[in-house]
Amino acid sequence: MKFFHLSDLHIGKRVNEFDLLKDQEYILGQILTLAKREKPDAVLIAGDLYDRSVPPAGAVELLDSFLTELAGLCCAVLAISGNHDSPERLDFGSRIMSRSGVTIAGSFRGKPQEVTLRDCYGPVHFWLLPYLKPACAAPYFPPEKLSSCESTVRTALSAAGWNPTERNVLVAHQFVTAFGTDPERCDSETLSLGGSDAVDFSAFDGFDYVALGHLHGPQHIGRQEVRYAGSPLKYSFSEVRQKKSVAVVELKEKGSVSIRLTHFPRCMKCA
Repeated sequence: MKFFHLSDLHIGKRVNEFDLLKDQEYILGQILTLAKREKPDAVLIAGDLYDRSVPPAGAVELLDSFLTELAGLCCAVLAISGNHDSPERLDFGSRIMSRSGVTIAGSFRGKPQEVTLRDCYGPVHFWLLPYLKPACAAPYFPPEKLSSCESTVRTALSAAGWNPTERNVLVAHQFVTAFGTDPERCDSETLSLGGSDAVDFSAFDGFDYVALGHLHGPQHIGRQEVRYAGSPLKYSFSEVRQKKSVAVVELKEKGSVSIRLTHFPRCMKCA
């Protein structure tokens, strides 16, 4: 099973009042070209599809075009909402889109949404967990289980009833730490005071791969298989030295995971 891991598209973003839509159109085109060459079975988008909850019309048109072209390549598209997205707006039309292989989990509904794909080794279970804070989970769980983002995420995952002996991939949009150590952050990323947003990577024990969104720098946290894809474009001065990429992940039998990064050209003229 081969899949792409993307995140933090932030379609519709402006930097210093400069419209980045043309740059975003270009980089999404690069991803489509790569998908045509690599022929992944699935493309995972780990949140922040848009830059704000009410995106401009041009951003909606660009995302619509991108998802339509991906679906036309006969690969599954599995996406979740991030903290910049409006879950309800992403939910609109999702049931119809799922018939074309595009699954978008906008709102949290008590447990991660499951999508199962199959290859010659058997099933691969993809679990889609939208950006989750205690308030989002409050309608589904008792308050004593929702004291922090970490306890909320652990509670939500336990409700999924997933089988750790089979291959499982989680798509999530959270701030993940390892033994109290923070990952690399950028200027454009803000966190709650006191670290209440932090989720330790041990919450994802048993998952073969964890496709994270939320941070713009490509990196793993805790173990190689718990990974931030990073944003496809540089959205702040602190990202200037980052090498943006697509994570290409291949699963074989249980426990066999290979990850390689395919880097983007530095600019449109470099392609």
